Amino acid sequence: MKFTKMHGIGNDYVYVNGFEEKVSDPADVARKVSDRHFGIGSDGLILILPSDKADVRMRMFNIDGSEGEMCGNGIRCVAKYAFDHGLTKNNPMRVETGRGVLTLELKTTAGKVEQVTVNMGEPIFEPGKIPFDPGKANPTNNPKVFRYELAGEAMDVVPISTGNPHSVSFVKDVDALDLNRIGPLAERHPSFPKRVNCHWAQIISPREIKMRTWERGSGITWACGTGASAVLVSSVITARAERKAMIHLPGGDLQIEWREGDNNIYMTGPATEVFSGEWNE
Repeated sequence: MKFTKMHGIGNDYVYVNGFEEKVSDPADVARKVSDRHFGIGSDGLILILPSDKADVRMRMFNIDGSEGEMCGNGIRCVAKYAFDHGLTKNNPMRVETGRGVLTLELKTTAGKVEQVTVNMGEPIFEPGKIPFDPGKANPTNNPKVFRYELAGEAMDVVPISTGNPHSVSFVKDVDALDLNRIGPLAERHPSFPKRVNCHWAQIISPREIKMRTWERGSGITWACGTGASAVLVSSVITARAERKAMIHLPGGDLQIEWREGDNNIYMTGPATEVFSGEWNE
């Protein structure tokens, strides 16, 4: 199986060109190639496939083999691979995902994609669509914020979907968090029936936010594009930030904007190809 290793600010995946390669059991392949000691090493597997409704189709699988609806950093790399390797030269590019078809604008240098702006669509707060069970959490004065106990401490969370289910909490110092301890508990809190990507955010200024992430099925990751989008929206609805801000993640920065005109979220960031090879199980 031929593959290409790519990353979006450190959120790395093994990419397979499904126009040429066939992967019969992607969940099993994802578990094997993601292993950083005995495999290629990655946050998961992403397949780039033909689509009958867009330029290409994207399927992403986490380290544990579970399939996610979307990946913000991953979709930027899908666009780069598709453009740079000649699967399509459309710009804007349309990519089919588990969330639907998304539109991406590509910024190129010398014929290669360097930066991508993704229209992430509108944020979803409706509990049934996240999905989130408000009956297993306590309400607060803000109808979009809930409270429950985690690791013996009360934690306020914003449940939101930006393509995947997310929980966002605000803290004074994200670097002081023990994510290995609280991450697994937050991921599997009973209020999220399909588990959840968990984020903790520190407000630096109304236009600058620092965050850390525990992703469902993968654990600690260096970046999460849908999560950064969720953090920006959560910061706005809790009156902590403006609608456009720089989000600092361990792997790098993303520019996130939640536009008033169309209510859509726009994420801008880099996409990087690292190397290509052949996987022999």
